Amino acid sequence: MRIGEPAHRAGVSPRALRYYEEQGLITAERDHNGYRVYDGDAVLLVRDIARLLHAGLSSEDVLRFVDCLGQGEPDPPRDCVALLRTFSERLGALDERIAALTGARERLAAETDRLAKLLEG
Repeated sequence: MRIGEPAHRAGVSPRALRYYEEQGLITAERDHNGYRVYDGDAVLLVRDIARLLHAGLSSEDVLRFVDCLGQGEPDPPRDCVALLRTFSERLGALDERIAALTGARERLAAETDRLAKLLEG
């Protein structure tokens, strides 16, 4: 398949496929005129990659366990413990960011209330 078909079937743009290849997440063969050619397994792999990137993982994160992806199964193989570890690390980082933003919001709301009261009277 040329780049448009697996991109369409996986729900991503051809540009995304080129990016995934640049990041080492997927590979493509080249035909005689240099066009990228993907095998049928690429669609499942690209769907998994896109889903994980959309969930907030980086391409570096995904690269650590790309061999666990594209199996066509809803669950990764049991030997892919790096997957769970990476998910847990990213969740922890998000929790920290959420806590920091929540604190900043609370401080700003308190300052807004304080200023509003000063201006009222």
